[in-house]
Amino acid sequence: MSDKQRKFILKLTVLISGGMLIDGFILGAIGIVMPAITHSLQLSLAWQGLIGASALIGIFLGGPLGGYLADKIGRKPMFTVDLAIFLLGSVLQFFVTEAWQLFAVRLVMGIAIGADYAIGWPLLAEFAPARLRGKLLCVQEVGWYVGYLASYAIGWALTVSNSANWNVILGLSTLPTVIVLLARLGTPESPRWLMSKGRTEEALALAEQYMSPEERADLGSTQVGRTLGFASLFSPAYAKATVFVSVFWICLVTPYFAIGTFVPTVLEQLGLEDGLTGGLAINAIAVGGTLIAVALIEKVGRRKLAIPPFALATLALFIVAFFWNVSPLVTVGCFLVFSLANAVSTTLTGVYPGEVFPTEIRGVGVGFATAASRVGAAAGTFLLPLCLEAYGVTTTVLIAGGISLFGVIVTYFLAPETKGKLLSETSAPSAAGSTREHGRRMART
Repeated sequence: MSDKQRKFILKLTVLISGGMLIDGFILGAIGIVMPAITHSLQLSLAWQGLIGASALIGIFLGGPLGGYLADKIGRKPMFTVDLAIFLLGSVLQFFVTEAWQLFAVRLVMGIAIGADYAIGWPLLAEFAPARLRGKLLCVQEVGWYVGYLASYAIGWALTVSNSANWNVILGLSTLPTVIVLLARLGTPESPRWLMSKGRTEEALALAEQYMSPEERADLGSTQVGRTLGFASLFSPAYAKATVFVSVFWICLVTPYFAIGTFVPTVLEQLGLEDGLTGGLAINAIAVGGTLIAVALIEKVGRRKLAIPPFALATLALFIVAFFWNVSPLVTVGCFLVFSLANAVSTTLTGVYPGEVFPTEIRGVGVGFATAASRVGAAAGTFLLPLCLEAYGVTTTVLIAGGISLFGVIVTYFLAPETKGKLLSETSAPSAAGSTREHGRRMART
C-alpha cells in the first residue's frame, strides 16, 4: 500500500469510529442521569424503561433502513446524512421538558446511529486490506466503549458535583457529532459498491487511489447488476450467516445493556453503597477488553476471541446470581470479569457482520444484525427494572446468564474463521463457485 492509501484507511477508520463513539456516548449517559430524570419528570417504572430503551429501539429501526439505503443509493451520501439527523436530535435534548419528548428525540437519534452501523462498517470492510480488516473493524468497538465510558465519566462527575442538569449532560453529544460530521465531508464512495452497480470505470479509478493491490484485484469477484434484497438474508445461501451474526450479537449485548444502563441501581441492590463509582470501574475495564481484541484478532483469529471470553462472561454472571450475598468483593470482581470478557467477544460484532455478507446485501445484512441485537438490548433495558422489582437480583441475573449461555452454544457451532481471507472468500455461500474462483485468479495475477 502507498502512503496515501495507508493515510486514507487510517482516516476512514477514525471517521467510522467517531460514529461508534457517538453511539456509545448517547447510551452511556442515560444510565447515569436516569435517577435525575426520574425525579425531574416523575417517571413511572414503565417510562424509565422506555426512555432507557428509546435509542436502542431507534437503532432497531435505523439499522435495516440505513442498510437498505446504503445498498440502494450508495455508502457515501448516507455517511453524512445520518449524522446530520443525529445532530438535530442531540441539540433538541437541551430543550425537552416531558417524558414523551425525550423518548421521541432519543428514538430519532437511535434511528440515525443505527443507520450509521449499516453504512460505516460495510464501507470500511470494503476498503480495508484483508490482513488488517479484522483489526480495523475491531477499532470501531473501541470507539463505542470509549464513548460510553467518556459519557458515563462526564455524567458521573457532573452529577456528583451538581454542576449541570440532565438536559445538559445528555446534550453534550452535540460537540463530538459536529466534529465527526464535518470530518466526513468528502469521503469517497466504495469501489465495491460502484462495481456492483456496473459503474466499473469509477470503481477502478477510486480503487487505484485508495485500495491495496490485493483488494483491487478482488474487485473482480463482485457480481455486476446482481439484484438481492432483504428476503435474501433468509435464503438457504445466507440463512446460516444471518442466524449466527444475529444470535451472537443479541446474546452478547442483552445482558450488557440491561446491566450497564442501570448499573448504579443494580450494584446498590447488591449491597454496594457507591453504585456510581462501581459502574465507572465496570465501564472502564470494558475498554480494556476491546483493546485486547484489537491486539489479538489478527494473531489468534476470530473464533478464539469470540467463544472462550463469551463463556467466561457467562460463568461470571452465574457466580453473581448464586453468590452475590457472600461478599461485595465477589460481586464487583465478577462484574468486572463479565465486563472485560464480554467486551472482548462483543468487539467481534463489529467484524463478523461486515465479513459474512457479500457486497450486494452487506448493508442490509449488517443493518438486520444491528436491529436484531437491539431487540434484545432494548428488551433487557426495559425489563430489567421491572424484573428487579418483581423477582429480585438472583432471578434477574440468572436470566441474563441463560441468554449469554445460549449465545455461547450457537457461536461454538456457527462462528466461521475469517482471519486473513478476502471478502470474496468470507462472504456467505451465495458468492461461491465461478465468482469466487474468478476473484482468486485475479488476486494471483
